[in-house]
Amino acid sequence: MLELRPNCECCDKDLPPEATDARICTFECTFCAGCVENVLGGVCPNCGGNFTARPIRPAAMLKKYPASTKRVLKAEGCGPRKAA
Repeated sequence: MLELRPNCECCDKDLPPEATDARICTFECTFCAGCVENVLGGVCPNCGGNFTARPIRPAAMLKKYPASTKRVLKAEGCGPRKAA
């Protein structure tokens, strides 16, 4: 089940469960659409994968399966993934 993380890992923008601008990669790294498009160039800096819109959990299911409250922020800053 998706964690529905509460913030953008890059700019720390709040991304509540109903946010339509939340983007996730296959590992659930969570960023806002602005950072994905303008900072990351559509590539996850953690895994190198692409992003997709995070689905919105219906309210009834959100009560049963609440969103995560643990904030994740890239301490080293945010930018395109460096080549290995």
